[in-house]
Amino acid sequence: MLNAVLSAVLLCVGLSFLLCCYRLFKGPAFVDRILALDTLSLHAIALIILLGVFMGTPLYFEVALLIALLGFISTSALCKYLLRGDIIE
Repeated sequence: MLNAVLSAVLLCVGLSFLLCCYRLFKGPAFVDRILALDTLSLHAIALIILLGVFMGTPLYFEVALLIALLGFISTSALCKYLLRGDIIE
């Protein structure tokens, strides 16, 4: 039963990942692309955690934590660049 639920959730998250990729490449504005990039990092975290649950290894959770940190830093840097035009003051 758990394998069927994990497969269905992986399919849904994968489809959402593809839709975010479409928004990243076809976004009408730079802000939409930043939001899509942030959402892609969240989807990547979800896929890695689901893979860790499916395989039963705790190593994937540490990788998901690192991707979460990098996603947060990259989103903040891009937003700061968008607002001020310069990252480092």
